[in-house]
Amino acid sequence: MTHTENMDAPYHARGLRLAGVDEVGRGPLAGPVVACAVILDPDNIPEGLADSKKLSAKKRDALDLLIRETAHVSIAEATVEEIDQLNILQASMLAMRRAVDGLPIRPDHLLVDGNRLPEGLPCPASAIVKGDSLSQTIGAASIVAKKWRDDVMIKIAQHYPGYGWEKNAGYPTKCHKSALRDLGVTPHHRRSFKPVRDILYQE
Repeated sequence: MTHTENMDAPYHARGLRLAGVDEVGRGPLAGPVVACAVILDPDNIPEGLADSKKLSAKKRDALDLLIRETAHVSIAEATVEEIDQLNILQASMLAMRRAVDGLPIRPDHLLVDGNRLPEGLPCPASAIVKGDSLSQTIGAASIVAKKWRDDVMIKIAQHYPGYGWEKNAGYPTKCHKSALRDLGVTPHHRRSFKPVRDILYQE
């Protein structure tokens, strides 16, 4: 991840407090959307930071611990109810804003993964497409958010077995979709998502 340092380095070189923001869980049919904001210590950046999707679960777990030990971290969610009420994009923006607001210190600048910024941010910000591959701070946020959300889905799966959430994290896998048909819709399902809505309102 050599080129990633370049995106964060100019901010760190100017002594600016840089926060990376990312969200996980736009695509699943169940569970919350989770966002994380991270301010890395420029003098103590964990080795091997990358887009969470490109790391093994074992590597993510190890990095999650390192990030929490060395950085300022804030995690926030938007609930299934909020996703259904607002739509998934607005719910993602809400979770990201909550994560930023939850940071223990105020950043000077934010790098946000994606092509748009949440409203009402407390400082200047840049939207970075594929930011989790280009910025270490965003990469760190993606790792912590994914680990957190996977753990949430594993916990929920214990109360709602059969949907495979401990493995698929609520994404629309074959197993999840057939369980949706056979076992029905749970309180954790996003009713505004078509595969869930179709089952609720089938003739």
